[in-house]
Amino acid sequence: MEEQAIVLLEMVDTFGASASNDDNCLKEQERLLPIANVGRIMKQILPANAKISKESKETMQECVSEFISFVTCEASEKCRKERRKTVNGDDVCWALETLGFDDYAGPLRRYLHRYREVEVDRANQDKIRSIEREE
Repeated sequence: MEEQAIVLLEMVDTFGASASNDDNCLKEQERLLPIANVGRIMKQILPANAKISKESKETMQECVSEFISFVTCEASEKCRKERRKTVNGDDVCWALETLGFDDYAGPLRRYLHRYREVEVDRANQDKIRSIEREE
């Protein structure tokens, strides 16, 4: 889940860029998730002895990349209307809910909340260690 959430957030800039006709081939590759990552995630779900064809990976790559584009464009548009330049996890969750993907939005929002709690705890522990070293 963490990897997918990070990928969602990092893809915003890529999908926000427009391509000229001369750059179509390059831009097409830039807008797709790496096929090795797609294949690795697919393998995690399937039985160990399952085989995945190249065509299956490519189809999934297209679908997942389009889904990420769809969601991040919605989140990016919200930020643009609010005159913000940075899309955050809350914006992605909002976009998922707005687009009707409630089954994804709820778990991602819970994950984001827990992630932020862990980050606060980690920062507090770092402060305590720093103070202890100074003493």
